[in-house]
Amino acid sequence: MIKTLFKSRVRLRHLDCFVAVAQSRHLGRAADKMGLSQPAVSKTLTELEEIVGVKLLERNRLGTRLTRDGDIFLAHAVAVQEALNAAQLAVGIGHAPRFETVHVGALPTVAPDLLPLALLAFRRSHPDVRVLAQTASNVALLQSLKAGELDFALARMSDPEMLGGLSFELLYMEPLVLAVRPGHRLAAHAAVDLADVLAYPIVVSAKGTTPRHNTESHFQSHGLKLPSNCLETLSVSLARQVTRESDAIWIAPTGAVRADLQDRILLRLATNTDGTEEPVGLLCRSEGSLSAAAQAFIECLREAATARRAALPA
Repeated sequence: MIKTLFKSRVRLRHLDCFVAVAQSRHLGRAADKMGLSQPAVSKTLTELEEIVGVKLLERNRLGTRLTRDGDIFLAHAVAVQEALNAAQLAVGIGHAPRFETVHVGALPTVAPDLLPLALLAFRRSHPDVRVLAQTASNVALLQSLKAGELDFALARMSDPEMLGGLSFELLYMEPLVLAVRPGHRLAAHAAVDLADVLAYPIVVSAKGTTPRHNTESHFQSHGLKLPSNCLETLSVSLARQVTRESDAIWIAPTGAVRADLQDRILLRLATNTDGTEEPVGLLCRSEGSLSAAAQAFIECLREAATARRAALPA
């Protein structure tokens, strides 16, 4: 009886509104996106919560966030939207041209390492498919993936609560690397003590990221602590440029500096980073299905990961 009431009362506008708020994390922005007034969006969400029988969203001055039930419901709402979109494409409703798009998310430190190689292979088999790639922090990628803004994401493992409704496929493990410009005083050393690194400016990943956590843990395991004046950034291009033009030491995941090390634009310091390995993996929604193009792109990513895994430093 309850199931029948739910099916008879819920409407697509309820799901569309809920997903829009989950994506924008703000009632006002969701209202603008949908061309509705904010009170109309609020009313629709209230109706949905009454139909479902649980609170799906928590609202405050800073925005809107999903409750635990809302996080679970989102996966199913996105799956419904995807199923309807797939049905439209399958039968060509409206006789509109079928321009396929693959939405890819990736960490800034992973994107330059895996995406170019995968894109080259994908273009050979799918030259007409549009690819939209975005880079963001791990938390932002997981949120966008859950909200249906991404087909899949190249990211890292996270807290189990954050991974609810998602599946993780390990591609490879990569260690941290300490990189410097050619001519750096420490570059010629056959072995570099981690304590000596602290005499130079340091570039690290932003707080809250897995590379930053592993960096801090690595220093702590040697009885050391990162200085408070580190340059903290998610930008690979900024970190690279600062390192190339100064005596700074960039502590980064291998993938972020692999091409620079191969081209000798940057050099790897001879210091032991055992224990800093980080998992790079493919995250997808557990519910719903991927288009044939998205599945093909994922296969290209797996092949690229295999090549990168073989090239990881011993």
